[in-house]
Parts: sequence; C-alpha cells; structure tokens
Amino acid sequence: MIRTLTYTVTEEEAGVSLLEWLRDKGCSRQVLAHLKNTKGLFKNGERPFAKEPVRSGDQIKLRLTEEAGSEGIVPVCLPFSVVYEDEDLLVIDKPAGLPVHPSINHYENTLANGVMWRCQQTGEPFPFRCINRLDAGTTGLLIIAKNMFSAAVLYSAMKKRKIKRTYLAVASGEIRKPGTVDLPIGRVSDSVIERCIDPEHGERAVTHYEPVAVCKVPGNGSYTMLRLQLETGRTHQIRVHMKAIGHPLAGDYLYAPEDCSADRPLLHSRSLAFTHPVTQEPMKLTAELPEDMKNYAEWKRREEDEI
Repeated sequence: MIRTLTYTVTEEEAGVSLLEWLRDKGCSRQVLAHLKNTKGLFKNGERPFAKEPVRSGDQIKLRLTEEAGSEGIVPVCLPFSVVYEDEDLLVIDKPAGLPVHPSINHYENTLANGVMWRCQQTGEPFPFRCINRLDAGTTGLLIIAKNMFSAAVLYSAMKKRKIKRTYLAVASGEIRKPGTVDLPIGRVSDSVIERCIDPEHGERAVTHYEPVAVCKVPGNGSYTMLRLQLETGRTHQIRVHMKAIGHPLAGDYLYAPEDCSADRPLLHSRSLAFTHPVTQEPMKLTAELPEDMKNYAEWKRREEDEI
C-alpha cells in the first residue's frame, strides 16, 4: 500500500528546518527513518536535506510504502461493522467476545485476524495498528491506523489525551449523582489479567461518570446506566474503578462474579472525538448500543425515573 501526502508550507510555518517541520506535522522517528531509507521525501520535486530551511509555498511530499500486512496474523473472515474509512483510518464497531490482538489462546479469532482478511479482500495490505484498546467483552469504537504516519499522529494524540473517549456502562446499584474516581491501578500480584486499586505501586487513573438512568429490576436489585469519560487508559480502568466505589459492572465475571445479570461486562465504547491525523478536520464518531444494552437505554423513558 502506498500513501502519498502532499503539503504546502505556509507563511507561519516557514523558516524552520525541514526536519523540524516534519516533526511538527507528527512524523515519528520511525516515519522519518522510513522516508530516508525508501527515499520517499521530496521538496519541490527534489530530494532535500533534512536541515535545510523550508519557505512559504514549498511543496513537501511524503511517500509511505508498506507492501505487506502484519506477519504472523492469519487472515480470517470475522464479523465486524465499519463506521468510517478513508485512506488513513479504519474505525470499527467491535462486537462483544472478539479479542483485539492474537494471543496463545486466541490465535485466529481476533479483530486483527478479521482486519487482515479484509485487507486481503480489498488488495490494500497494511500492518495492524490499533490506536485505542478494548477488552474482549467490551463493544464499540476502535481506531485502526492504515499507515505509519497516521499511526504516529494518533498514538501521540492518545498519549497527550487529545482523543476524547465516551463510554456507556451498566453498573449495579443506584448512582444518583455524577462523580470522579481518581485512584491508582496496578496488577494483582498473583494474576496476569486482574487489576486492583494499588496506592503504593499503581499508576494514576481518572474516570469521570454521570448517571443516565436508574431502574429497579425485579429479583436483581437496581442498576444504573452511566456515561463515562476517561482521562487515562489503564487496563480494566472502568471495571476496577466502578468496583472500587461499590458499583461493579453488570455481568463482570472478573470483578463481580456473583452478578449473573449478563454474560459479559456491560461496557460500550460509545463515541470518539479527535482530529484527523492528515486533514486536521474534527472527527466525531458514534456506535449504536449493542442489543444486550438497548433495554437499559430505554429505562429513563419507560420508568420515568429521571436523574
């Protein structure tokens, strides 16, 4: 797959070195090395020196060449919905039960396998680069970068918290007021998967939540539909934080094994807001609620139990 990006240097950008200009655009060390090794960088149609200055009106062209997908990821036809796609991005609505990356126990049944199969069918191979992460049981939006430049820009945006992620979740019990959980998360000492609140060794984790609706379920107690936003992206962050405040997610077999109200943790990546890595246009994408959460979305209207 070849992706060519063409820019015109503006008056505001002029005067710096080409290398500095490229870094300001979002080129990582990997992208810069690729452009050098493949002779894929041009200024006004000629091969430039990295330290020479750029001037207003200069035409800068980046040619990114990636002819192979991800080695070791077997292409497998798996179901998922595409919410948005262009030359730089593939945004997917991930179904429940589909891990994102292959592992020892999940070699051919992951989102990566499905994306590689899709690349094979379209004839546009590219390495699998997933920008945000979701647990296997979590549904909703995931960003896949289709080239190394868009990946570099989006990875940087994630690190700088410039990708706004909004989730919907069903938590046990009644939550009537919005709040913030600011508690460090670390790994449980004798577990590879499980996480816990760890004030001594954990990494800072911040989750904002607000209730959308509350419903009393006969025989199962009360549940609250929450809208959540993350400042950080720790493993199992929402699940661990909700357990910490006494409201674990419905169906969370790991952090609330006694809750059998669902066959997965009811958590959905509802929306993503970010700046497009190439066009710089604002992006706002949403994913419909999965079937096992739609009934909860109707609580407010059905029960007239508004928050």
